[in-house]
Amino acid sequence: MNYVVSYKYLHYASLPTSLQLNSLSAKELNNTAKAEMDRLFFTRCAKVGSEALIEFLEHLQTVNRFSIDRYGLQKQIKRQMSEAEQADIAVHIYQNSPGSVYVEHIPWIDFNDFNLPRPIYVNLVRDPVERVISWYYYVRNSYRNAIFYRRNPDAPIKPASWFKKSYNSCVRSGDKECQYVPLSVTDTEGNYKRQSIFFCGHSPDCLPFNSPLAVQMAKRNVDQDYAVVGTWEETNITLAVLEHYIPRYFANATTIYAKYQKTLRNRNRNNRKPRVDADVRAMVRRNFTHEYEFYYFCRQRLYKQYIAIKSRDLNLE
Repeated sequence: MNYVVSYKYLHYASLPTSLQLNSLSAKELNNTAKAEMDRLFFTRCAKVGSEALIEFLEHLQTVNRFSIDRYGLQKQIKRQMSEAEQADIAVHIYQNSPGSVYVEHIPWIDFNDFNLPRPIYVNLVRDPVERVISWYYYVRNSYRNAIFYRRNPDAPIKPASWFKKSYNSCVRSGDKECQYVPLSVTDTEGNYKRQSIFFCGHSPDCLPFNSPLAVQMAKRNVDQDYAVVGTWEETNITLAVLEHYIPRYFANATTIYAKYQKTLRNRNRNNRKPRVDADVRAMVRRNFTHEYEFYYFCRQRLYKQYIAIKSRDLNLE
């Protein structure tokens, strides 16, 4: 079932392709103008290439004269926050200097709920099944676990069989860790399978996995608040859109990226990740129907933004 968040998208989808392209307007697709303060809020999804974008922001900050607030980068991921915790983050961002970037693994926060001006929201998305596979092997990474146990010496150590378990066997055997049950709220192992929760927010309605309601809420927030939701799978398109729609922070992004792209593409890459079979991917994908709906919604929006700024080059104006 296709969930539509506004008449704008319903109307657009009903037009012939040529009229759709001609009707795109970069001004109408730009939520940056809705921001009420000069702060960039990167509500960073897990395992979407966010570390590469953070490192790239470090290259851009001197050129574009902004600063990265590293407070959120030091915090552990928390699936949901109380209103008081949300207010603390919102106030922290508000009290930062103009021209600052706040990054945290955190769901969307409505600043107006706390009578505060809205920042510029950005984020990235990734193919939902690729995300969970990436997370599965990321938590088994020896370097990551060495750091974790150094910080948490009293934490119970997983058995060797857990570290050696392949994703293929985990799915095929019916292991609870790899069973993604629609509308489930609790997880056997933390796996951050809900990409939409980073856009849905902190309502209890955002918690059920693969929930059509949660995805509808996430779409609404993207549509109304997010300046750009890109994808590192389409790096060049994402950077072009960021550069055009948020020039305060991303001016010259496409030019500067060429200098650093090799190191940025390899950032946090797990080169030892075993091959996952196609039938396993297909089995898992069946339980991510609404998460894919949200993912494709974000990609379509990104392509619209890109085509709108490139329309003259494509002779569409």
